[in-house]
Amino acid sequence: MSIVTLSHVRRAYDGAWALDNVSLTAPEAKVLALLGPSGSGKSTILRLIAGLEPVDGGAIRIGEELVSAPGQTLATEARRVGMVFQDYSLFPHLNAGANVAFGLDKLGRAERDALALKWLDRVGLKHRAGAFPHELSGGEQQRVALARALAPQPRAVLLDEPFSGLDPVQRAELRDATLATLAEARTTTLFVTHDAEDALQVADRLAILNAGRLLQEAAPREAYDRPASIDAAAALGPINVFDGRVENGAIATPFGAVHANGLAAGVAARAAVRAEALRLAAGSGARVIDVRPHGAHDLVRIEAESVVWRALVPARAPLGETVAVDIQPVGAFAFAAA
Repeated sequence: MSIVTLSHVRRAYDGAWALDNVSLTAPEAKVLALLGPSGSGKSTILRLIAGLEPVDGGAIRIGEELVSAPGQTLATEARRVGMVFQDYSLFPHLNAGANVAFGLDKLGRAERDALALKWLDRVGLKHRAGAFPHELSGGEQQRVALARALAPQPRAVLLDEPFSGLDPVQRAELRDATLATLAEARTTTLFVTHDAEDALQVADRLAILNAGRLLQEAAPREAYDRPASIDAAAALGPINVFDGRVENGAIATPFGAVHANGLAAGVAARAAVRAEALRLAAGSGARVIDVRPHGAHDLVRIEAESVVWRALVPARAPLGETVAVDIQPVGAFAFAAA
């Protein structure tokens, strides 16, 4: 196990920065989730840590060892880093047991096979050791890939969108099983995802990226409750945005005031309000224009002064044609306009 540290890392493709001055830390024996849209730099970070590409600036350390710096790239096989790719990349001509045993070539045959079976057992697939990849479900392939990555006892393991091809039920089950395996193995993990729910569920630390820049690194609850910017807030769930000015310590929106602590009076500002921070009650002030079921909640679109916002309220809440709106301070944020 080792801490993985990126310090002011930069990486360019065709003259454009894919990563621009990114510094972050994956804590030992914990999960750091990298969250962001396609093109934000998440997978590039994994490739740089794995040694598949060089850095153009900054440094990467695994533990105390410098593994990447401009002009210095430690070979991938010398880094002792495991990786689970989005498509799992199992060897199609090897069965599950042989796939897991592949990275244990320094051991004798009997010890290698026994260790491979042990890891398959840890992910609940010992009984599938003789099955080939095409005979396994997507979830089973992912678990075999995880066992293969962990079997050599890497200093860190890198997971690149490991649940992206699974249905919601499989996704939740596999996410829980993967977390349990990683916790038992006490492995330092970097987990790439574009899904906010996955990130919040798996992360001990969360790094939010956009367009090659780090927007925020924090504990998941801190990132959700105290986002560093509108883009960071939006990365973790839908928000309503309103442009206004700070007056009397708040931004006046058609649905109520949003406190603007720390912003000077009169400055242009943006209010961001999470859908679940809007409380609706009998009354007037906003018009209900649509109600859609959203699991245990309803997603309600409300309109006031030609502005439409979304509210997430308990399912089947009695709503009239008009409602009174209350903005809860937790879930409402104010930022200076760019």
